[in-house]
Amino acid sequence: MFREMRRKRQELSPERAEEILKGRKLGVLGVNGDGGYPYTVPVNYTYQNGKIYFHGAKAGHKYDAMLRDDRVSLAVIDRDEIDAERLTTLYTSVIVFGRVRIIEDEAELIKLGMSFGLQFLNDPEKVESEVKLELPALSMFEITPEHITAKAAKELIRAEAEK
Repeated sequence: MFREMRRKRQELSPERAEEILKGRKLGVLGVNGDGGYPYTVPVNYTYQNGKIYFHGAKAGHKYDAMLRDDRVSLAVIDRDEIDAERLTTLYTSVIVFGRVRIIEDEAELIKLGMSFGLQFLNDPEKVESEVKLELPALSMFEITPEHITAKAAKELIRAEAEK
């Protein structure tokens, strides 16, 4: 169902893909938007226990699209450096394809909201206060990955092989 990576020599290991997902906090979510057009939006996320979590409102383009179609992708850029002399970009990135679940249970929302918030701000009282304040409008989403690919610029792969 999922394509094999065309440039296999640039593929990173599943372990490296997971390192990138754990080490980053921002990705670009892709959904099947209105009228069949792709809709992409930056989201802060957290990667825990093989799942990806992010938050949003209980209304809007992103929310409506995920209600219609639970298939999503998330692109995460780990490294993005222009090498002007070689006219290339030195990059590493991950793309996750998966299914999203909209979390509606209030206890689960609070638990995930706390966990999510504490990854960005180490102040449990402030995070709890914010989660409770936003709870009426808060949605949390869980992506269960079905396919993950990670890739690096060929120059980085070559440099790593030469070490």
